[in-house]
Amino acid sequence: MGSFLKVILQNIVKGPSTIKYPFEDSPAPEKLRGLIKHNPEACVACGMCAYVCAGGAIRLQESDDKAGMDFIVWHNTCTFCGLCEFYCPTKAIHLTNDYHTAHLQADKYSYVEKTYVKNQPCIRCGEPIIPLSPIFAEKIYGKDGDVKSLAKMCPECRRKAIWEGCVHKA
Repeated sequence: MGSFLKVILQNIVKGPSTIKYPFEDSPAPEKLRGLIKHNPEACVACGMCAYVCAGGAIRLQESDDKAGMDFIVWHNTCTFCGLCEFYCPTKAIHLTNDYHTAHLQADKYSYVEKTYVKNQPCIRCGEPIIPLSPIFAEKIYGKDGDVKSLAKMCPECRRKAIWEGCVHKA
């Protein structure tokens, strides 16, 4: 009985060993795969993330005003597998270590995160496009030349600009 009292007294002196979670924030491991963070400036709306999403939590759809694309993540169905981050060619998706996904049952159909990828006019023909990310443009075209302007062109104008550049070099 004496050893039992000794343990109780040690625990009282030492204090609680758990975190009072809702009242104080608990640290998350650095490599934890938590909520998705989307960077619309780097996104090229290729749809690879939606294609590889194991839970079907990601959807890309044309916005209501037809001036861009809505990137929608349903946190209720996300399995935090990380496939979207791994396969994103422009690294526009990053899984944070934020694990706070608690919400009311009444909010289960509205627990979404939405970002907007805006269309911009092609700098040559004016056709509305989602421009290439500068990172993606460098992967495709290299660092030589005016890669930034190629990223702001529609695919047809890009082909023409590259062809004209090749013809002038010869």
